[in-house]
Amino acid sequence: MREKIADKKERLMKIIEIFNQTYGDADCTLEYESPLQLLISTQLAAQCTDKRVNIVTKDLYKKYKDVYDFANADELELQQDIKPTGFFRNKSKNIIGCCKMIISDYNGEVPSSMEDLLRLPGVGRKTANLVRGDYFGIPGVVVDTHATRLSNRMGFTANKEPAKIEQDLLKLIPPEYQTSFCHQLVYHGREYCDARRPKCDICPVNMLCPKVGV
Repeated sequence: MREKIADKKERLMKIIEIFNQTYGDADCTLEYESPLQLLISTQLAAQCTDKRVNIVTKDLYKKYKDVYDFANADELELQQDIKPTGFFRNKSKNIIGCCKMIISDYNGEVPSSMEDLLRLPGVGRKTANLVRGDYFGIPGVVVDTHATRLSNRMGFTANKEPAKIEQDLLKLIPPEYQTSFCHQLVYHGREYCDARRPKCDICPVNMLCPKVGV
């Protein structure tokens, strides 16, 4: 029997209650001090762990201190600086292009609107929503691998495409919980809802999950 939207919302809010108790301080696991650093770190995190990105950016942000440093960077040198994150050729090209556009079109300041962020090279909806939510405090749903896996397992979407998953979750999650809930999904995915071996027997929300209790 297909679950109604109202029932999904009610179930999701119960999960949020438990998540708030379990992962109340869940935050972005990327380390940054400015919207530019968050933007670049998120780009580097594509197909790479946040932990590795944080190791790379510890020295990267000492070498490249602002948008002008990145915009004027030697591409081959930047490639070597970010090589451990993988896909370094494409990432370095996007980072330089992104920073040049921030200077030419936005007076050197990272824009906050979705439309403007999506104009920047290498920036998709996941990156844009993360920057908007974590730095600018604008509600949005970040669909990463954890959100994709968990939202499907929990029965909040049947889609696999990030854009469609985002729209499904936007219908269910109140704006004030969107940013925090997406971070909580990351913590929960790492702690209990592993891709290959989920710990359903000890999961704190197993009674609310269609895979287990519903």
